[in-house]
Amino acid sequence: MKEIQVLLEKYNKPVPRYTSYPAVPFWYSFDEIHEEKWKEVIKNKSRLFNNQTGMSLYIHLPFCESLCTYCGCNKKITTNHNVEEEYIDLVLKEWQLYCGLLNEMPVIRELHLGGGTPTFFSPANLQKLMNGLLNNAVVHPQKEFSFEGHPNNTTKQHLQTLFNLGFTRVSHGVQDNDPVVQRAINRIQPLSNVRAATENARAAGYRSVNFDLIYGLPFQTLKSMEKTIKEIIQLKPDRIAFYSYAHVPWKQRSQRLFDESDLPGAGLKMQLYMLGKTLLASAGYTDIGMDHFALPHDDLYKEWQKNNLHRNFMGYTITHTKILCGLGVSAISDFDGAYAQNHKELENYYRSINNNKLAVTKGYFPNNTDGDIKQYILDIACKGQTILQPKHDELLMEFILPSLLELEKDGLVTIDGNRLKVTNIGKHFIRNICHAFDVFEHSAKSMESKNVFSKAV
Repeated sequence: MKEIQVLLEKYNKPVPRYTSYPAVPFWYSFDEIHEEKWKEVIKNKSRLFNNQTGMSLYIHLPFCESLCTYCGCNKKITTNHNVEEEYIDLVLKEWQLYCGLLNEMPVIRELHLGGGTPTFFSPANLQKLMNGLLNNAVVHPQKEFSFEGHPNNTTKQHLQTLFNLGFTRVSHGVQDNDPVVQRAINRIQPLSNVRAATENARAAGYRSVNFDLIYGLPFQTLKSMEKTIKEIIQLKPDRIAFYSYAHVPWKQRSQRLFDESDLPGAGLKMQLYMLGKTLLASAGYTDIGMDHFALPHDDLYKEWQKNNLHRNFMGYTITHTKILCGLGVSAISDFDGAYAQNHKELENYYRSINNNKLAVTKGYFPNNTDGDIKQYILDIACKGQTILQPKHDELLMEFILPSLLELEKDGLVTIDGNRLKVTNIGKHFIRNICHAFDVFEHSAKSMESKNVFSKAV
């Protein structure tokens, strides 16, 4: 542990989470020329999905009834459920705008409802949304449909309705069971609600239940973390995402509602993570990379064993689609490395879609080397190893190799010829290792003082 603490002091610096390359802060605002280029990308890249690979859909459902102060997601707080139908109508209209640009009928391989709180919406409105999305699409025979549920409001009817529509995975936001922590983050959620939501999902037929947990929240202690993890283990979720709390109050004003002195320091935060990881390992969970754990029977574990994981804006996935179409406010699309993000404000999103325009406001079009660098980062995040390609000698020598040699010196990676592997200690610093390949690194260093990224741990 002492060795890790020393490394922590060195590597606990702001770096991206690498759900994209380059990271979102390096994207540029779209003007009319960019918007037209984005339409051409959609038309040209639609050939990449077919009956074998399919495409992914992410739908952002932003509404929540109450504000969780730790949350870094794009959300709209309201108790007015009359907003549901208008929002769904516009998401479906946006989908039709995309379908009008595709060269063939879309084949949906992967679909995820995120938020916000997707279960803010009534089961009937979620059914309306899904029917509208799939009416003009083909569903892939190996589909992966999932949604994010809030244990406090995910009803049996929600679960059954979505299961009947093809959903087989649900991810419940648990975060922490301790009442003191829950009060600090304004997420009062009795363990009995988590248990009921889990049991109801399994009774409905869901084959995989994920829990999101967070370490580094205000007032967390080793004792409270041990209690939370042991309680969670008793419910045997198939997967667990054990995230580092990203403290970015310059981006999320709600995070200013608690005192930073109540947050665990970097050393304690690492101890919380190590404790959680040890307890999860003793209960049979395997660390598959970047804060994600799975039991051996789960598909995520099986694909990890085959070195067959993929990572995109929805997190780790077992599908390898080259197209991710994001619908809804703030949603991000990835068409084979070309990115676009929708407006973050509901008013601007509504205005664009009502005017029959795509709601994209920023993005990035890749150059000749971006795809190769992105693959290095994906290899590290998904496989824990990569092969350094001779065609990148200039990039390697100038930007990447010095950082890799420093990582090797500190025992985070091994380099044997052109093969790089992440060590056991290095698994705690995956974001830093990915960062070594980031040729935007010099810009990233200049941006650290401007509060752009959360810290690695």
